[in-house]
Formats: sequence, C-alpha cells, structure tokens
Amino acid sequence: MTPDPLDAFRGVSARLKFAPLPELTDADRLHGRPVDGVQFHSVTSMTRHDWLPVLFDKLRTEHGPGHRLPAATNFLRVTLREPVFLVSACLYLTGRGPLLTPDTLYLPWDTARSRFDTPTVAAPRTAVLPDDPAADHPDTVVARDEVEQLRLVAEALFATVEPLVAALHAHSRAGKRTLWGWVLDTLHFYMLNPARYLGRDAEQAWELATRLGDAVVEAGAVTRRRPRLFPFAPDHPRGTWAVRGTCCFDYKGDPEHGFCTTCPLKCDSERQEALSEWLRDPALAP
Repeated sequence: MTPDPLDAFRGVSARLKFAPLPELTDADRLHGRPVDGVQFHSVTSMTRHDWLPVLFDKLRTEHGPGHRLPAATNFLRVTLREPVFLVSACLYLTGRGPLLTPDTLYLPWDTARSRFDTPTVAAPRTAVLPDDPAADHPDTVVARDEVEQLRLVAEALFATVEPLVAALHAHSRAGKRTLWGWVLDTLHFYMLNPARYLGRDAEQAWELATRLGDAVVEAGAVTRRRPRLFPFAPDHPRGTWAVRGTCCFDYKGDPEHGFCTTCPLKCDSERQEALSEWLRDPALAP
C-alpha cells in the first residue's frame, strides 16, 4: 500500500520540542462532527460572508491586545501558525509540500471561550517529486522538479492566505506588507527551528526557506524586508538564530515586554547577549 504522504512528517514532528501541527482529517469526518459550540469556518466562508471582522473584534475585545497592529498580527498567529508550520516544516523535513486551499483550511471558532481552536486541514493534498515513494498516492500531485514543487506549494499558500490578509487589512487597517511580512517571517522560522533542534545545517534550511519565500512573493505576496540569519555562536550547533524582517508590534500591546529577541527593531548587541544566555541556560529559551 502506498504510504500516506504526511505520515513521515507526523513521525519526525514527534521528535521536535516545538511542532504546532494543525488537525488533519477528511471532509466526511469534519462535517459529521457534532457542533458543540464550535463554528467551523473555512477561509472562503469566513472572508466571503464577512465573519472575519466579527471574530477579529470579538477576539480583541475578550483577549486583547488593545492596539490594532499587534491585534492584527495576533489574529494571523492564532489562525495561521499551524498551517504555515505544516507547509514549511513538512517541505523541509520530508521534501513533500502540502497544498493548502481556502476551501479546505478550517478555522474553528469556540463560541463559549471566544477564541480560535487548532486549525483543521481537510483532505490535504501534497506536492511530491517523481521519485517519492508516495508518488502513487491519490492525495499527491507529482511535480516535475523542485522548482515546480516550490511554485505549486507557494501558489497554494498564497491563494489560501491572501483572502485573510486582504480582509484583515481592510478591517484593521494594518498594512498588507506588515501582514504578509509576518507570514514570510514565520515561514522562514519554521524551517530554521527544526533544523536547529535536530542539529542540522541552519544555512541549508534557510536557503530552502528563502527559495520558498521567493516563490510566495512571485505568487503575489508583498513585504518590505525579508528576515535574515543571525549567527551568534558559529561554533555551537544551535548557535544560529534569525531576525524577522517585519516587526509583529507585540511591544505596542505590552510595553513592559519590550522588543522580542528576533525583532528587527532590537539592536544586535542586545540580541547577541540574550541568545548567548539561552545557550548557557536552555530553560530561558522560548
């Protein structure tokens, strides 16, 4: 029997300290569930029927932050963290690229807690290369080569995320370059993080992330600046981190917290000190 193309990713993800996976299911199981106070909005239904402004305002009112910019990037975090991890980390760790669609990415809204539950991807398809053992699986799309595979994955990611970004931009007035910047930064980090944790070549992971990011930009994403690698202890296997290209503005919602360690607004000398402290005491690392 041809293996499920995502089984390998589930296996390697179990070895990671941080692996925010979406729920993966099929359409019949998804639609056969009892409601139980959870509304399952696909990206298409959420944006086409104007649910995003309602849920954004409810999330912000109930949980903050009060400032519109960190509230906008937080909305992306709670809806797209797992889907972006699925696409980015799976491509890096297994060479297989999940193909998201706005009709099959569901964002469950818990009406009692006024917050989003773990995103769900229904009947996911995956772009694989011709020599992949899963190439004959019915849920795969066989790309001619790596260039076409990256294009397919990037175009699928863009088609899924752009409706959310457009609706969030219109309602929150956060710039599209800021919103897409968060997505592109996260895409890079979700290849770098597994590489660092598993003791792999950080620069090699970053190179693949850059190529995928280029393909997403080619598909239509916009951003002012891309993230950059930050080697702070080159002789240590986990001595490379990165700096985001776009600020998430969390500091505006929580001034006492200040700039994140990966924030482009933080000076590199302070960043170097914080990251070096993480190596001395891993319990301090996020």
